[in-house]
Amino acid sequence: MKKKLVILGGGESGVGSAILGQKQGYDVFLTDLGPIKEKYRTVLGQYGIAYEENRHSEDIILNADLIIKSPGIPEKAAIMKQIRAKGIPVVSEIEFAGRYTTAKKICITGSNGKTTTTLLTWHLLNKAGLRAGLAGNVGKSFAWQVAEENFDYYVIELSSFQLDDMFEFKADIAVLMNITPDHLDRYDYRMENYVDSKFRVIRNQTEHDYFIYCADDQVILEELKKRQPLSRCIPFSLGPVQGDGAGIQEDTLYINLNQNQFSMSILDLALQGKHNAYNSMAAAISGMVLEIRNERIRESLTDFQGVEHRLERFLKVHGIEFVNDSKATNINSTWYALESMSHPVVWIAGGIDKGNDYSMLVDLVKEKVKAIVCLGVDNSKIHKAFDGIVRNIVDTASMAEAVKSAYYLARNGDIVLLSPACASFDLFENYEDRGRQFKQEVRNL
Repeated sequence: MKKKLVILGGGESGVGSAILGQKQGYDVFLTDLGPIKEKYRTVLGQYGIAYEENRHSEDIILNADLIIKSPGIPEKAAIMKQIRAKGIPVVSEIEFAGRYTTAKKICITGSNGKTTTTLLTWHLLNKAGLRAGLAGNVGKSFAWQVAEENFDYYVIELSSFQLDDMFEFKADIAVLMNITPDHLDRYDYRMENYVDSKFRVIRNQTEHDYFIYCADDQVILEELKKRQPLSRCIPFSLGPVQGDGAGIQEDTLYINLNQNQFSMSILDLALQGKHNAYNSMAAAISGMVLEIRNERIRESLTDFQGVEHRLERFLKVHGIEFVNDSKATNINSTWYALESMSHPVVWIAGGIDKGNDYSMLVDLVKEKVKAIVCLGVDNSKIHKAFDGIVRNIVDTASMAEAVKSAYYLARNGDIVLLSPACASFDLFENYEDRGRQFKQEVRNL
C-alpha cells in the first residue's frame, strides 16, 4: 500500500514537495488553510495531485505517514499541536528532497547576507560551467528541481525555520554568515534556541565536508568553543587571516585553501561595503573548495549584478536618490544599510516587529538620519526609540503615502532609504511586494 504524504502549505515549496512525493510513489494530499495561487492550482491539476484550500481536513492530515510543512507555519498552530500529539513525523521540503539527490549541496544560512551570498555563489558556479540549481529561500523549490531537473550541484539558501525540520540532511559545504537576534518570536524569545537552529546547518557533516564561517561574529566564535564540528572549519574575516581562510589586508582580499592562494583588490568587487566583503569571501571560499579556477572566481566577484530589494539603488528624482532595501527585515540588515550611506537619509521603516531592539541603531540614526517615515500598523516602538533624536517622524498607512512624505522631507543630494527592519505582512504580501510597490510609487512621483 502507498504511504500517505500530507503537505501543509500550497506555495512554491509545498507544490514542489507534492510533485517529488508523487514521483517517489507516495499517495499525496496537499492542504492550505488559505487560498492557493492560481498558478499552483493549475500545476496541481496538471499532475492530478489531490488538494484543498481555505481549510485543513484533520481526518486526512492526522492519518498521514509523513508530513511536510511550509517553513512559515509555526509550531503553535493548532494543527501542528494535533500532529505532534499523534507523533506523526514532520520534515521540511529541504529534508525530504535531500533524500532523493546525490548532488553536492552548498547550504548558506545566517541572519543577514544569505540571499546575496547564495546568488553570488550560484553565479560563480554557473560561470565556471558547473550544472547548478538555485534553491531554498530563493529560486525554484528544491524538491521540484530534484523531481524534474538533473543538477550536479545545488546552492541552497536556508532560513532557521527550514533548518528546524531537517534531521538526516547533510550539507557538503555549510556557510554561516552571522547570527544576530531575529525571529525571536518563534524561539520563545531565547537567543540560544535561535543559535541552535542556525547551527543545524553543520548537522551530519563529516571530516570530508566544509564549514565556512565568519570569524568576526562573537556569537559564532563562542558557540564553536562548545561544539566540535567534524568538518573542516574555514574562517573569513575583515582582518588578516592565519592558515586556511579569507581575510583583508591593505585593501586586498586574500584566501588560502589547500595550498591554493587567491587575491584581488576589494576595490574591484562588484559589491561594495563591509557586509558585501563578507558575502564575497564566503562565495569565493566555496568556489575554491570546488576547485574553480582563480580567474573564474575573480571574474564572478567583479561582474556580479546585485540582488533586487537589497540595497538596490533604484532611481534619482530631482537629485534625491531612492534606495530599495525592502529585504531588510531585521535590525541588523538595516544597520548595514545605514552604515553604508554617505548622504543624509530619510528612512522609511516599520512593519511587523519581530522583537526588535532599536537601541543598536541609535548612533547611526543620530549621525545619518534627518527624518523617519513610519510604515506599519503599529509604529509605537519606532517612536519610543527615536522621538527626541530625529526631529521629523511621520506616520503613514500606505506605500504611496510613505514615498510622498519621504520625498517632501528630502532635499537635493539626500537619500530616501526603504529599509524597514521589520517583516512586511501587516500591509504587504511579502518583502518583494513591498519593494515593488516602493519602486512603483517612486516612478509615480
